[in-house]
Amino acid sequence: MEFSSKLIEKAVNEMSQLPGIGKRTALRLVLHLLRQPNDQTNQLAAALQTMRNEIKFCKSCHNISDTSLCEICSNPHRIDDIICVVEDIRDVMAIENTSSFRGLYHVLGGKISPMDGIGPNDLNIDSLVEKVKQGKIKELIFALSSTMEGDTTNFYIFKQIQDCDIVTSTIARGISVGNELEYTDEITLGRSIMNRIPFESSLKL
Repeated sequence: MEFSSKLIEKAVNEMSQLPGIGKRTALRLVLHLLRQPNDQTNQLAAALQTMRNEIKFCKSCHNISDTSLCEICSNPHRIDDIICVVEDIRDVMAIENTSSFRGLYHVLGGKISPMDGIGPNDLNIDSLVEKVKQGKIKELIFALSSTMEGDTTNFYIFKQIQDCDIVTSTIARGISVGNELEYTDEITLGRSIMNRIPFESSLKL
């Protein structure tokens, strides 16, 4: 792709590094921004810079947050002894959209995947195990995707806490194997949470 401007070329190259954005789409976006008033483009740039510099991770659940304790963890109306274990913020958003879960979350920040060089120490697993061992949690709900990596991560965590006095469950398999939670419709996801099953039973399926 030939460019008449090095500035345009650099902007397109940077934009095309975003997921799902190819060079042609990046060029359309850059040209669109050029047609907008300077203030609008500057506001976009400022918003991205502010987000990158000021975003925080909740000290309790590791969810992305504007403050040290996210709005969910600081909400006194949430059930604080039931924790739903998810991969990332997209899963939190998907479950919250169902309005079917009133407990808290624990965001792992990924799944165990030896092929990708991701092990237990690369995830927020130790802090979850510590929460369980403190004895303040009644139930742990595994809500990772039904993939080999998701199942491996669930089982690893289960082995770490199996001697603790806690109920472990997993969302019902109304979600197809291999599907990511963020792409599951709200009704199916909500029913999967409400109809969750004991984790030990899932090992026999």
